[in-house]
Amino acid sequence: MAEYQHISHGFEPVFDERSRVLVLGSFPSVLSRAHSFYYGNPQNRFWRVMAACLGEEVPPNAAGAVSEEMSIEAKRRMLLRHGVALWDVIESCDIKGSSDASIKHVVPARIDRIAGVAQLEAVLCNGGTAGRLYRRHLEERVGLVAQVLPSTSPANASWSYERLQARWQEALLPYIGGAAVR
Repeated sequence: MAEYQHISHGFEPVFDERSRVLVLGSFPSVLSRAHSFYYGNPQNRFWRVMAACLGEEVPPNAAGAVSEEMSIEAKRRMLLRHGVALWDVIESCDIKGSSDASIKHVVPARIDRIAGVAQLEAVLCNGGTAGRLYRRHLEERVGLVAQVLPSTSPANASWSYERLQARWQEALLPYIGGAAVR
């Protein structure tokens, strides 16, 4: 059984001054921390869902790209082209492995880094844990009520890919313009 460890996030948020919608997860998984980028577990449906919602091809994973850096850069560019910022609610915490349920001693992300630069119109939380943590630690500072979406995690097996993609598309559509579902 995994033991508690105090872990810092370890990589930067994705955003620029054109970001209109902020997507927040809770905290990077073990695989994401190992790859130094968001949603590093190939079973997580985040990148497939986002690509479909944004009308783009799914960016290559590290195995399909020339390098892991190119894979990360392709994902970053895809989000920024459509005004999507990406970060996590937590800067550091005590956690067992990748278990959101084990999170304690939360240090929230320095959300001002994004809110002070981007013209945010919406916050979308990837799952209930991110939503609860956002309400508790960041909502007042951002000034936007978050929409909590179903988690793209493989642990959320009750949501099929198709249903998940449709729900995320509905939430993103007002902020991403004319992107089409592929």
